[in-house]
Amino acid sequence: MKKSIENIVHHSEVSEKEIEKYLVKQVRAMGGICLKYSNANMVGYPDRVAILPFGVTVWVELKSRGKKPTKIQVLRHEELKDLGHHVIVLDSKPKIDQMVTIWGCLIEAARLSAGSAGSAGKEEGR
Repeated sequence: MKKSIENIVHHSEVSEKEIEKYLVKQVRAMGGICLKYSNANMVGYPDRVAILPFGVTVWVELKSRGKKPTKIQVLRHEELKDLGHHVIVLDSKPKIDQMVTIWGCLIEAARLSAGSAGSAGKEEGR
């Protein structure tokens, strides 16, 4: 009985690969691209880079539900954050959905900022 319960729980979990596919689909739906990042000489960097409209860029570490980044991954995340980059760890489709909402707000803020910067330049030229 215990083994069958474990199988049900195991099968209900979404794999990291499925989460990754979902992330790519959601980023594309926002008009962005989601690059896979890997560098054999520099381990620990996030799996994906979401490049979204209006210059919004986010490094994304993907994990199976409940899994945590390794020590080297945490170090790389901090390194990127220290350089001013956004880094997020996602382990489920609902968390991706939450981030899509937040990214949508960032894109809108960047769009409005770009629009007001353009109109400010026009006013100065008058």
